[in-house]
Amino acid sequence: MKEVKAKIENPLSELISDDIYELLSSQGLIDEKSVRDYKIRRKFKLLRSNKVSAGEAIDAIRHEYQYLQFDTIRKIVYQINSPAPKENNNS
Repeated sequence: MKEVKAKIENPLSELISDDIYELLSSQGLIDEKSVRDYKIRRKFKLLRSNKVSAGEAIDAIRHEYQYLQFDTIRKIVYQINSPAPKENNNS
């Protein structure tokens, strides 16, 4: 009997293949918060490229992510630097 495997939606399809995403996800190596933030930034850029004001774009994103506040989304979309790597203190 054939086993049917559910396909995981790959929100990073323009960066990595579906197979790689599925493998990383199955091993718990995908940071879901970072993926969410990436999707929010991508949607914001798309809305802005379609001449939507920044405030309206953030409001539109808030409808998708109702648990996030306006300021939280604003911080996500205007985040310039990724977090600095942790220092290794093996002294």
